[in-house]
Amino acid sequence: MGDLYYTHVKLLADDVLKLTPSPTDSSSFIFKGKRLSRAETVGIVVTRDFKPGKFVKFTIDDGSGCITCVLWLNQLNSPYFSRRNPSDVRLIAQVATSFASDVQLGVLARVRGRITGYRGAVQITASDVVVERDPNMQILHWLDCMRLARKCYNQ
Repeated sequence: MGDLYYTHVKLLADDVLKLTPSPTDSSSFIFKGKRLSRAETVGIVVTRDFKPGKFVKFTIDDGSGCITCVLWLNQLNSPYFSRRNPSDVRLIAQVATSFASDVQLGVLARVRGRITGYRGAVQITASDVVVERDPNMQILHWLDCMRLARKCYNQ
């Protein structure tokens, strides 16, 4: 089995929704025989649920399907960050808050993050969200996904 574990693999929503959990590693998923843990997708934000200081949960629609994404905003009070340098944690929290303010209904967004499972469904736990100003970016992402699926992921 191949391994793309540390790579943000460009995927369409349809591909993300077909991922299956790895039977040997709870932090990864299987795509065309390859082990993945991270993904990148581009689409329109069609839902948004904002809980200040906790998270923003949103859905990306890329035309092939819809992917649930979550961006955590609890860095300042999360035990996960308690051992890190406080100034680093503040910076991470500021960046996450900035990303969260960019996540608005109707914007075209590029989302990168960890592929995770929640209540039996696959989602992306976002590490960064970038609003794309050029509407062609969605089409270019589709073309990249098709090219990579043919040349890289099927090996």
